[in-house]
Amino acid sequence: MTDSDFLTRTRVFYDAIAEDYAERFRDPFAKSPVDRAMFGVFAELVGPGGAVADLGCGPGRATAKLRALGLDVFGVDLSEGMLAIARRENPDLLFVQGSMLQLDVADGALAGAVSWYSSIHTPVDELPSLFGEFRRVLAPGGHLLIGFQVGDEPKRHDRPFGHDVILDFQRRRPEFIGDLLEDAGFELLSRTVRAPNDGEPVPQACLIARA
Repeated sequence: MTDSDFLTRTRVFYDAIAEDYAERFRDPFAKSPVDRAMFGVFAELVGPGGAVADLGCGPGRATAKLRALGLDVFGVDLSEGMLAIARRENPDLLFVQGSMLQLDVADGALAGAVSWYSSIHTPVDELPSLFGEFRRVLAPGGHLLIGFQVGDEPKRHDRPFGHDVILDFQRRRPEFIGDLLEDAGFELLSRTVRAPNDGEPVPQACLIARA
């Protein structure tokens, strides 16, 4: 699969399911005090008013959470369907269409970046480039928060909500992601793995790293 194939499949998938997804996951933090706490830690590390990009922001729920924590945040996503929801629900926030692999952000411009379950569609051989791009846009001392499902085998979503689309959600080991982040120039500060909440099939990982 080429880069364009992976990006196109991801965009088409989320454009198709955007409204159903946003309704199903209206408050993704409600049942997870651990996730809320990790966002709080990240916001404290970045500092009040810090410029942050929510990369792969989807319908903007994490973006809004980051803004509520005092950060100067904007969202980036491939899917215009998801961005339409994010803009509708958060008209005072900036949301732009784009790829995490080629961000329209100057070198060292950000105090923080968040990839909350958005690296899970990136092929494994593209992860070094992805994390290198995260490192590029962060100022020295800037912080990265990344979340993903733990495991070794992908979960295939075939015709979700009845839509004629299919996409694999990659599960990865925290140690593996931590090593790749260090290879990209990050210092790993925190590696948290929590038990599944209701309806989650596997443990969930959250890593915080410093550029």
